[in-house]
Order: sequence, then C-alpha cells, then structure tokens
Amino acid sequence: MAAPSPPPPDPQFVLRGAHSAVHAVHFCDGAEGRPLLLSGSLRGLVHVWSLETRRPLTALDGHRGQCVTWLHTLPRGSQLLSQGRDLQLCMWDLAEGRNAVVDAVRLESMGFCRASVLAEGPQRWMVAVPGRGNDEVQVLELPSKTSVSCLKPEAGARLGMPMCLQLWQAESSSRPLLLAGYEDGSLALWDVSTRKVCSRIACHSEPVMGLALDPRRARGVSGSAEKALAVWSLEGQQALQRGPGSPSPGRWASTHLGLTNPGIADVKIRPDSKILATAGWDHRVRVFQWRTMRPLAMLAFHSATVHCVAFDTAGLLAAGSGDQRISVWSLYPPT
Repeated sequence: MAAPSPPPPDPQFVLRGAHSAVHAVHFCDGAEGRPLLLSGSLRGLVHVWSLETRRPLTALDGHRGQCVTWLHTLPRGSQLLSQGRDLQLCMWDLAEGRNAVVDAVRLESMGFCRASVLAEGPQRWMVAVPGRGNDEVQVLELPSKTSVSCLKPEAGARLGMPMCLQLWQAESSSRPLLLAGYEDGSLALWDVSTRKVCSRIACHSEPVMGLALDPRRARGVSGSAEKALAVWSLEGQQALQRGPGSPSPGRWASTHLGLTNPGIADVKIRPDSKILATAGWDHRVRVFQWRTMRPLAMLAFHSATVHCVAFDTAGLLAAGSGDQRISVWSLYPPT
C-alpha cells in the first residue's frame, strides 16, 4: 500500500493590509539590497512591503482609485512602472524614499492586458501595451515615449483583444520579439521591427489569460479560462529571426495538461527555470516541475481567486488574492 502524500506546506508568512483584492505582485531590491515586495490593489494603491519586517513601508497612490494590474521595476532598481485601469502607465522614482509619479503614458485601451517591458540599454526600455484598436498592440520606447511600432493582425484574422504580452530578444539576434496571447485563444509571435507575425498557433478554446516564456529553451506555457495549461515551443530559434519576406514561418509544437478546475489568471516560471506556478480562479496556487510538468504541490491557502503570482531570484513565491492577502512561500529552494 502506497504511503499517503505529505500535506501541502503552509506559507512562510502572510502579508495583510492591502485592504482590497490584490491583482499584481512583484519582487525587487530596495536600498542597500534589502528585499521588497510590491503589490497592486483593486483600490488603486501600490504597497511597498519589507520582507524583513513583513510590514508595508509605504503606499503609492497614482491610479485614482482604479485597479493596479501590473508592476515592474526597471534595471536601475529605484524606478517602478505601474499599470492601472485608469488608462495610465505610471513611472515612479522610489530612490531615497521618494514616492512621486515622475512621468506617465496615457494608454489607448482599458482591456485586461498587462504590459511587458524589455531593456534596450542602461537608460532605454521598450514597453508593449494594448493599442488603440481592439486587436492592436502598441510598442513604445521609454523614457522618450516614442512609438516603435503598432502590431495589428491582418484583416480577417479575428483574433480579438490581446490578453497578455511578453517582449523578449533571442541571444543570437538584435531583433526584439513579442509573444501575444489573444481573446480567441491563439498565441502569435511578432517581429517588432518588421511588424510581421513570425508564427501563430491556436492554443486554447478560451481567451489566453496568462503566459510565461523560457527564452533559453524557446519554450513556454499559457493558461486560459479553460481547464488546461498549454506547453509550447518553437522549433529552432533561427525561425524567429528571419527578416521580412521569409517564405516559411517558425513551426509550433504544443501539448496540453488537464486541470481539475477551469481558470488560470497568471502563470510564472522561476528564474532558474526549475519550477512553474499558476494562479487559479479556484483559489489555488499550483506548482509544477517546469521540465516535465509533473505536479509538485497544490497550495490551498486562499479563500478567493488568486489573481497573480511572482518569484524572486532566491526562490520565494508570492501569490496575491481577492481575499486581500498575499501569501509568501518557500518551496523547493534553488540549489
């Protein structure tokens, strides 16, 4: 008779005090390398939490009471980007205790789509956001806010709205690429410079709610409103780097992993590419081994939808939920 499975672990600690549903979480380093966690709430606040004291250091109010959906710190560390349902992408300067918005980009579409950013140099970044048209993605350069390109599917494609985005750049290429998940359940890989689709696959039967890419393996995973995760790859990174007029796009391969309940709100791969975590509408966080997709744990701590998950480089996992709590876990520490 097989031994019973060990019970799932408890969180290492829980952060309380967001006072509304948590829709975004992001790890970063503060002054003198002290670890911080940033969270974005339904009420429009960005809380800055100390992971040493496990208390909020400050709350940033720049989205006029509208939900904060995405957070990202730029490579310099003290600069923060926050995206809200008020159609603003705000840039904050958090150096030396400052907490003011120093610049903002007015977004053209509300939607549900989170932005994505790619560093181009020490002081230059590329950011992808929902565009003016229902199916468009706008790519801008920061801090100049100059338009780089507008990515619009061909007439008749009927992909619907972009739902999630990830900018990336292959090590062997200077051309930025954008992976976009759409309302019709498809994924498309765009060449940002040529504004052309390199390849596309119908991956889900419902809108793609979250995706994560492992650039070193050219392999990724996506979740949707259905009861499945899709794991996909592009066969050969050379296919991603072809210039305009290339006759054959990259070929996709995909597999599906069934889930007990429908609805994945977010998905993240740990920086060491060892494990994967998903945020579920069923209040659960699921953890998988990334290479094999073997289930490792189902974390049933939260009492409402888990909207977001994030990893830090030391292996901590954070999950934000509609129950107004943030759980922080230490699972399968990196070796």
